[in-house]
Amino acid sequence: MGKFTFNLPDIGEGIAEAEIVAWHVKPGDRVEEDQQIADMMTDKATVEMESPVSGIVREVAGEVGETIAIGSMLVVIETEGEVPAPEEVEPAPAPKADVVEERIEVENPDASDADDALAADPAPEPIRTPTPAPAPRHEAKVLASPAVRARAKDLGIDLAEVKPAADGRLRHADLDAFLSYNRGYAPAAGKRADEEVKVIGMRRRIAGNMAASKRNIPHFSYVEEIDVTDLEDLRAQLNANRGGKPKLTLLPLLITAICKALPDFPMINARFDDEAGVVTRHGAVHLGMATQTDAGLMVPVIRDAQGKNLWQLATEIGRLAEAARAGKAKSEELSGSTLTVTSLGPLGGVATTPVINRPEVAIIGPNRIVERPMFVSDGMGGERIARRKLMNLSISCDHRVVDGWDAASFVQAIRKLLETPALLLI
Repeated sequence: MGKFTFNLPDIGEGIAEAEIVAWHVKPGDRVEEDQQIADMMTDKATVEMESPVSGIVREVAGEVGETIAIGSMLVVIETEGEVPAPEEVEPAPAPKADVVEERIEVENPDASDADDALAADPAPEPIRTPTPAPAPRHEAKVLASPAVRARAKDLGIDLAEVKPAADGRLRHADLDAFLSYNRGYAPAAGKRADEEVKVIGMRRRIAGNMAASKRNIPHFSYVEEIDVTDLEDLRAQLNANRGGKPKLTLLPLLITAICKALPDFPMINARFDDEAGVVTRHGAVHLGMATQTDAGLMVPVIRDAQGKNLWQLATEIGRLAEAARAGKAKSEELSGSTLTVTSLGPLGGVATTPVINRPEVAIIGPNRIVERPMFVSDGMGGERIARRKLMNLSISCDHRVVDGWDAASFVQAIRKLLETPALLLI
């Protein structure tokens, strides 16, 4: 018998410490080699730590929410036979980058055609995609996000009775399907007990990032109403003749307008290192579009959006959104945005005042499209009342870098492009 001390390995360049976000073992448990023992979160991703040896867990580093340094003890395992030398133990696997650094989700602001919803507030947060649970399943092995678990608890549903999706992860849709097939089901009546939820991992990083953004950045917002009637007509025509191309939402059209307007407003597509006192105005547009997933908000980034046409943008939006939701997005696809678009999609109200994705200096928020009567030209020098599709477009800016005149002029340039959609195709 011997004791093997498994120290937290180097899990990324420049990483000095990691937060314990989940333990899968406790002292006294037997573990097998390569068994998952803990989840550690860095500022880049959540990493699944696996035991390099088999044996009995005798000591763990700390509680969930605590931070430990690279190279310090993670677990102590009592092994049978001689303890392997450190060089005989295979290194821990590289971090599985399944999340990004920030927030929001983008969805087509058109309530009739919303695909990829973007969330309103940015939050640079890594999230983990667990491996499918082996069958047969039982409650302890069910894979589900905290939100799904909380909802199931409220409804009194045993997660072990719910059939998951193909990847083994339970989602809200699976709970809905369970309820629809069990029409006699009724949740227990009564008052829900108070619950204390420790703010750790992703939620703690979101809180820290949002607080830092609001504390350090003097925000101001500007909102303009845009008539997107002709734009929606163009979108419908393009979709009717798209052949094998992906269906267009409003988002590729909006991104195209943003990219066409940005060269005249370089202060918008920028990042501000306030500690160094340097603003970097980027030539390329790396557009962040945080996507809502069961695990939380992620921000996949469309690289060089200015060089892509409508169909390429639609393809990339779909690919990145799917990768984010499946937990397969690469680390380079989840960081480095220079400007962010955020929307509540069909839930959007009259206007939004989104929080800037620091260190960027601006964030754009399309709102819900609504139909209202408007006075329009009758083509003969007069006016008539017509039904029009209208959408408010919001922008929040860092007033240390962007002046109000610049922000308003930039939005007006976008408005001109969206209200004269033929310009988008030139």
